[in-house]
Amino acid sequence: MNAIAPRILVIDDEPQIRRFLDIGLRAEGYRVLLAASAEEGLNLAATQEPDVVVLDLGLPDREGHEVLAELRQWSSTPVLMLSVRDAEAEKVRALDLGAHDYVTKPFGIQELMARLRVLLRNRVEGDGENAPLYDDGCLRIDMLRREVHLDGQPVELTRKEYAVLLMLLAHAGRVVAQQLLLRKIWGATHVHDTHYLRVVIGRLRQKLGDDPSSPRWLKTEPGVGYRFIMAEPATD
Repeated sequence: MNAIAPRILVIDDEPQIRRFLDIGLRAEGYRVLLAASAEEGLNLAATQEPDVVVLDLGLPDREGHEVLAELRQWSSTPVLMLSVRDAEAEKVRALDLGAHDYVTKPFGIQELMARLRVLLRNRVEGDGENAPLYDDGCLRIDMLRREVHLDGQPVELTRKEYAVLLMLLAHAGRVVAQQLLLRKIWGATHVHDTHYLRVVIGRLRQKLGDDPSSPRWLKTEPGVGYRFIMAEPATD
């Protein structure tokens, strides 16, 4: 274990599961954060910067899928889902929403530890000089630090604005359907609320100084969705 042990956030409403994981994780040298509800878990995720989130699918105040979708709007922290539901459709849905792995209850502590080690190893290997970065000499998007700069000046984005920008960048050069953006960022109940997306795109364009009639980065594909244009790096 490193000098500063990884911090694991466990969000589960079952006291016996929280106790079991707290004892097991601490025995392996991890620092542990415990939450019994979605609200408490999201607050800890936002303020304590865990290295991995262990998230139960069935919570008293919100579905685990909803928690995962909200978390993915502003965080790329690896998420390991826990559930008594072992149907393939449940696992696929969780993975589609951004979970990194899925463990079905009941589970053995050693299996969980092995899954966590893989997630932590992948997270470390993703840091450093090869961290995701877009920089065309004008617009710079640092996905590791979640920072955006325009001509060297920081651009303050809301969580939704950043989430939309990041999703378009992840599919750079390709059209991303409005419904896909709405489902991934706002949730399945908002797939027809296209005005939400138009407002966010409009604010993004304003903050980036991107003219919709002659876009540099954000291109509208009428009736379909949006496309991030990969600008050529500036040359001297």
